[in-house]
Amino acid sequence: MTLKTERTRVRRIPERGHYDKEIIYPIIDEALYCHVGFNHNGSPVVIPTIHARTNGTLYIHGSAASRLLKSIPGENNICVTITLVDGIVLARSAFHHSLNYRSVVIFGKGEIVEDPQEKWNALKAVSDHLVPNRWDDVREPNQKELDATTVISISLEEASAKIRSGPPGDDDADYALPIWAGVLTTELKKGTLIPDPVLPDSIGIPDYLKKGSL
Repeated sequence: MTLKTERTRVRRIPERGHYDKEIIYPIIDEALYCHVGFNHNGSPVVIPTIHARTNGTLYIHGSAASRLLKSIPGENNICVTITLVDGIVLARSAFHHSLNYRSVVIFGKGEIVEDPQEKWNALKAVSDHLVPNRWDDVREPNQKELDATTVISISLEEASAKIRSGPPGDDDADYALPIWAGVLTTELKKGTLIPDPVLPDSIGIPDYLKKGSL
């Protein structure tokens, strides 16, 4: 069970709110990226970034020279959001059109990962989150590259999910209208492999990138 607080409590349509890690964690893991919101020099800033989850910790990373990343640590004012869109809800009225979605909101404090092994593991987790097994197939980062990279950890103890599913909810009087209604499903999937133009013909596609593996 995650920590339900006033910040994570779902207020609008509260029956769609969920606070169990069994629901929250799979949404985080399925998403390829997240949005991180924080204060920078007194102004709100939201940046998209890739992420990874290890147990109850979310990791994000970026350039060590980034002024934005430097402003994250030490402040209990980070808000991370993740959304997966599962369908477009087509109602009989314009007002009741909606989306079927699974979303997560995380509040917390960002901490710079100083431990070298944790930092290494976090970067590997981010790589494998995008494409499993890719890390073991590529050149590992050297010390210069590690020094140029900052990893931020955020505890998942203060998080909630909000989910909408199912058909449209029209007004009773509108169900008799001769208008098609339902859900247009959507999905995020990995598609065609496009090789680097300078890739030698002798280098084949690794098994973990072949169709059916992703």
